[in-house]
Amino acid sequence: MSVTQNETIFGGSFLLAPIGSQPQYTPEDMSDDTKAIGEAARDYMQGEVVPKDAEIEKLQPELSRELLQKAGELGLLSIEIPEEYDGMDLDKKTTLVVLEEMGKQASFSVSYGAHTGIGTLPIVYFGTPEQKAKYLPKLASGEWLAAYALTEPGAGSDAMNSKTTAVLDGDTWVLNGTKMWITNAGFADVFVVFAKVDGKKFSAFIVEKTDAGFSTGAEEHKLGIKGSSTRALVLDNVRLPKDRLLGEIGRGHRIAFGILTIGRFKLGAGCTGTAKVVLEYTLKYTAERQQFGKNINTFGLIQKYLADIGTRIFVGEAMNYRTIGYINDGMAAIHWDEEKAAQRKMDIMDEFAMEASMSKVWGSEALFFTADDAVQCFGGYGFSSEYPPEKIYRDSRINRIFEGTNEINRMIIAGSLFKKANNQSIPVSKETANAPKAGDFSGPLGEAKCAVELCKRQCGYVAAVALEAQGQKLIENQEASARIADMLTEIYAMESAVVRADKMTAATHRWAELARDYATVYVNETWNKVLANARMLLSEVLEGEALTKGLGDLQAFSGFIPSSSSKIRSRITAQLIEKGIYPIEQY
Repeated sequence: MSVTQNETIFGGSFLLAPIGSQPQYTPEDMSDDTKAIGEAARDYMQGEVVPKDAEIEKLQPELSRELLQKAGELGLLSIEIPEEYDGMDLDKKTTLVVLEEMGKQASFSVSYGAHTGIGTLPIVYFGTPEQKAKYLPKLASGEWLAAYALTEPGAGSDAMNSKTTAVLDGDTWVLNGTKMWITNAGFADVFVVFAKVDGKKFSAFIVEKTDAGFSTGAEEHKLGIKGSSTRALVLDNVRLPKDRLLGEIGRGHRIAFGILTIGRFKLGAGCTGTAKVVLEYTLKYTAERQQFGKNINTFGLIQKYLADIGTRIFVGEAMNYRTIGYINDGMAAIHWDEEKAAQRKMDIMDEFAMEASMSKVWGSEALFFTADDAVQCFGGYGFSSEYPPEKIYRDSRINRIFEGTNEINRMIIAGSLFKKANNQSIPVSKETANAPKAGDFSGPLGEAKCAVELCKRQCGYVAAVALEAQGQKLIENQEASARIADMLTEIYAMESAVVRADKMTAATHRWAELARDYATVYVNETWNKVLANARMLLSEVLEGEALTKGLGDLQAFSGFIPSSSSKIRSRITAQLIEKGIYPIEQY
């Protein structure tokens, strides 16, 4: 049985379904209640956080604590906590909107996300009723703040190689070890700490900062997000009551990796929120800066940067909201008072791990490209700490490492496809006949829809060839697997944007024309990336006549004719300059 309400929608099913045939949640579908929470989060950020940007960046743990407690007073820390424990228990769609607003101050966004996400959710999903009653009300209000301690000096991506130990001594757990890069460590009260019971069984524990033997190191000096607290934890014979075990002995990986999956789609949302700020100040600067007697926003290559930033925001939103729609629909159907509710909710996250990883990879890299474009638009001033691009350039770099590196996430994406292809839930095929043609699609986005469908067929073809040649061992060739991951990610991004723009067109949305331009230019510039990866993947698994034949077969999927990107970008930039911000606002 499918874990979702709609049996045709499951992780990776977008590769099989004709474009537009699956329901897709978009920002334009946002409910009034969600908009109200978004407004509250926006007002909080503009009133309390953004004005203190300079102070936050000086790394003042007490200020971070104070700001988080104010967020707690507004209910912004309790969105995902069940009502039984003083939470609001709102849907994941609302969570996405709030996280996008929080992304408008990078360091604070990290502190907020660590507390409400990876710090609190392990207790929400895996805590006993007694643990939830003790911790969740205080975490909801901000009286206590949370952190998550997984990484160690010798165990980063290889989290299961943890050296931290837990030994049961009568009715007491004794923990020993060191954790590294722990966000919120300078002010957190509660830590979810992973250790191996008897040095073998990976498990999770709740540690309080007042526990004897627990201490933190000095603040780390970081490249970016300088206003977030990052320290090491030292566990020196820390003795915990027996009931501080979180979940089951030996099941810590279920907690660690399940919660990180949730964090991945959230990170994508934060990146989109940050990009909107970057676009706003870049539009302002390029409208004021003159060279050769003209505002630089009249120059074609500057307009390209501006249009690309706006396009990434539109595409990123489309991906994030689509993913959260699938996850939310599954989770919302499961009430907390049902049997094994938490486990079933986590099963939803597992099902859409591919999509969550794609949102994380795409969003983090899109923001970094956006930060780089902003520096370039500012020229020499962009390299100066007196101007905003320098800061976001540094701050954005961590996102490709957070919540599992992008390399790890690419392996998750590819591995998910390989596994589902093997069990035939996503049957990939070497069939080249009956490739889609532009005439098969109607409407102003017909060409773009055709391009997406051609890319899907192309991806299925090369995946089938590669798996036939190497089987499940293909995952061991990480470069080849990454090409599959990138193809899937770009297909998901293109389709999400095109379907969103198509829905806006059908609804005669005031920004429908701009949406179509965003989707069209993105497809224009991306379909060839899928083709390039397909060709290079074949070269990884074939040679000689077989390679020649494979490359020839790809010609069946090359029927997309792009339009002029420069003309489309010129229209996009005109709208951005007139509005001065990202124009497609929801509240």
